Amino acid sequence: MKRTLFTIALALVGLLSVHAQKFALVDMEYILKNVPAYERANEQLNQVSKKWEGEVQALLNEVETLYRKYQSESVFLSDTQKTKAEEAIVAKEKEASELKKKYFGAEGELFKKRQSLMSPIQDEIYSAVKTICEKRGYQLILDRASGGSIIYASPKIDISDEILQSLGYSH
Repeated sequence: MKRTLFTIALALVGLLSVHAQKFALVDMEYILKNVPAYERANEQLNQVSKKWEGEVQALLNEVETLYRKYQSESVFLSDTQKTKAEEAIVAKEKEASELKKKYFGAEGELFKKRQSLMSPIQDEIYSAVKTICEKRGYQLILDRASGGSIIYASPKIDISDEILQSLGYSH
């Protein structure tokens, strides 16, 4: 009886190991760093961002100029003129705030630009990962760059270079 249970237990362990899941790692930072289109898109985003920051800063400088002028002339202004100057300052501040939100807000122009530039690159990488995953029978691919709790992983299961090669980039 004991021998039969032992044999059944060994058979079950053998069956479980046949159905073991296969895992692999990728390093998305490494992959993206080696995709020239990603670097170009980042440079384009930086240029656009700097341009828009300049526009917002120009409006903020105008606000500062209006405020200084108001402070220096407020002694000589009537109440009506003071109110008008204050309203101009507030309006300019609001304009700067709205422009900043338009460009850099959660659904702003920078977000949309980033989506339009990065989505095709990310989709291409995802497609390459998926193809390799299906070809080699992986059930799970982890990104070591995502800040997960991977303490150690064998370099043998890192398929980052294989993904770059499938995308046409050698490293």
